[in-house]
Amino acid sequence: MAENSTTDTTFRHAPATPRDYGRANWMGLWTLYQKEVQRFIKVITQTVLAPVVTTLLFFAVFALALGRSDREIGGMPFVEFLAPGLIMMATTQNAFANTSSSIMISKVQGNIIDVLMPPISAGEFLFAYAMAGVTRGLVVALAVGLAITPFAGTTVHSWPATLYFVFCGSLILSLIGILAGLWSEKFDHLAAVTNFIVTPLAFLSGTFYSVQQLPDFWHGAALVNPFFFMIDGFRYGLTGHTDGNVILGAVALGATGVALWLFCYALLRRGYRLQP
Repeated sequence: MAENSTTDTTFRHAPATPRDYGRANWMGLWTLYQKEVQRFIKVITQTVLAPVVTTLLFFAVFALALGRSDREIGGMPFVEFLAPGLIMMATTQNAFANTSSSIMISKVQGNIIDVLMPPISAGEFLFAYAMAGVTRGLVVALAVGLAITPFAGTTVHSWPATLYFVFCGSLILSLIGILAGLWSEKFDHLAAVTNFIVTPLAFLSGTFYSVQQLPDFWHGAALVNPFFFMIDGFRYGLTGHTDGNVILGAVALGATGVALWLFCYALLRRGYRLQP
């Protein structure tokens, strides 16, 4: 009996205690970020190469239709003016697609619970998803830029402006994608956001033309379009040409990013439309 008691005591497990992650669950945050990045890398043909081909087709069509050798905008060849807008448009659309599709698919398939159950806070959830969207946006920007440079002769006028505006554009659309994914209950809702909000704002932002050529009303409307500030600031970074105020655009995009971040965080804290 004494021997059995000793054996029982030796192999008795200590009671489980909750793991202390400290102020932030860095392991969980990094794992979730990696999961979201690997999700788009596994289908890189669709998520990176397809935007490159689509952008080159846009560039070819507009360059052949409007890019006559004597056509200039702001004192630069049309194709040089066109390239930054196309790069930024592809960047923002893919940043939006990454976060919105990930959340929407997880909700429809019911595996969103796999993200909600681990000890990950709303802030960590938001940071991981938003930065994964930014990562995809930057990867697409680099791929499209490398592909289009031989045809447009794109150079860099200001690295700080180029990096700031491409990052802000990716972040803002990544956050809008999170909002769209949270709000949407089916793919039709997500398609509506894409078709009636994101795409029109991207096309009416000075991608293919200078807003200085617009009538007064439409010129004023363009100046309140955040996509205009993204494209105009990025175009300034690459070419030095701007149709607006670069400092004002930088401040406006920074404020927009902060406001969207706080809004997303508040919704995630509430679990808005995340419960299966």
